[in-house]
Amino acid sequence: MRRRDFIKVVGGSAVTWPLAARAQQQHPMPVMAFLKSTTPDDSAHLVRAFRQGLSEAGFAEGRNVTIEYRWAENQLDRLPELVAELVRRRVAVIATPADTPATLVAKAATATIPIIFEIGGDPVRAGLVASQPGGNVTGITSMNLELAGKLLGLLHELLPQAARFAVLVNPNNSTIAEATVTDARAAAMSIGRQIEVLTASTNREIDMAFASLGPKQVDALLVNNDPFFNSRRVHVVTLATYHRLPTIYPYREMVEAGGLMSYGANLPDLVRQAGVYTGRILKGERPADLPVLRATKFELVINLQTAKTFGLVVPPTLLARADEVIE
Repeated sequence: MRRRDFIKVVGGSAVTWPLAARAQQQHPMPVMAFLKSTTPDDSAHLVRAFRQGLSEAGFAEGRNVTIEYRWAENQLDRLPELVAELVRRRVAVIATPADTPATLVAKAATATIPIIFEIGGDPVRAGLVASQPGGNVTGITSMNLELAGKLLGLLHELLPQAARFAVLVNPNNSTIAEATVTDARAAAMSIGRQIEVLTASTNREIDMAFASLGPKQVDALLVNNDPFFNSRRVHVVTLATYHRLPTIYPYREMVEAGGLMSYGANLPDLVRQAGVYTGRILKGERPADLPVLRATKFELVINLQTAKTFGLVVPPTLLARADEVIE
């Protein structure tokens, strides 16, 4: 390149760079929040799914959006402090995927910052949204909380002679726990069976819950749809296997970790959709204009390796309905 041409290029760039800098100052990169009551390690697959949804909406972390991650590390009493910090920062959106406790705390803290959730229950029943469009909250529901009766029915089909079932719930997440216990009791009564309610909100309490099952003569277990149990899925599955207790779970991740059977919506796909919704908010749409989406596809996943470990023969009718069989 000749010196004169080089000077022209540099001269032109000298004019362009300050203009570009001013443009960036005028249009700063939006900052959003990703809030979870669990830990980063336990939710890595959900972070990937959320980023995929953002990408589908045209956003890439570090390129045109900044994501502030906040983790309560399974200590729900930390959530108000984390949310208060995000509100003070005036983040553009708060995403609370697969986390009812985080969503409820965020909604209580702000009526202006958009909140995008993915939860397992009815958002109207949970008080997150009104029956009519409006407000700053929207998202996706898997409706897994409404499936306690279905899960119990699948356990009954697998173990028709079972007389006593148990349901494991997190007492610190009362909204989810109460709905699950109510539905499970009604389902058990309809087939003439009994339900034991077990509670746990720490690793030690999970150990104690499983240790208490022997004297209660429980034949099978239903694990509640709760982010705490999903974050402790390896722990729960290991104990169920050790006690040789047939257990059904709300998410396939638990069966992939060695659990016996699961039935529910595909959680990563729902979180991906929450990422898409978040991207639409970042583009300027309002939560009130985005209807709450409801899962329409539910998966039955059966782990035959675990069934053999328990000495169980899965009925052919149940296998035929499975969306995936792990052999």
